[in-house]
Amino acid sequence: MKNHKFSINYGFTLIELMIAVAVIGILAAIAYPSYMESVRKSNRAEAKTELNDVAQRLQRCFTAFSAYDDANCSIAGNISKGNTLSTENNFYSITGVLTATTYTLTAAPQSGSYQVGDGDCTSFTLTQTGAKDATGARKDDCW
Repeated sequence: MKNHKFSINYGFTLIELMIAVAVIGILAAIAYPSYMESVRKSNRAEAKTELNDVAQRLQRCFTAFSAYDDANCSIAGNISKGNTLSTENNFYSITGVLTATTYTLTAAPQSGSYQVGDGDCTSFTLTQTGAKDATGARKDDCW
């Protein structure tokens, strides 16, 4: 019987490694933008929630003082005359244009926040009648 020496190589060749890296790169290039769009979409909920909350507080002011812009209404002072109210995670700033009988609330991305790059739903508005609107490339799908 002859004595044969077998050489067993464990590991990857450079070609196999480069193919694996290329596959991972392609998957990441597809998955990352989709993931980031999902994050932006979930962050939009913060703007809508805060707009509805401010609208409810303004309605309570109107019930109590018969005016949205009454001096005794603290929320009115927080969002009007150049003042802004930040959402919980500082993605959006809420501002308002108030009169005694009307209001228009706007949620716009705060500078420096990730939402600034959201071109689909740039800003949201809500009025005393409940009318909802948005700006952006897909504004009809924002609310």
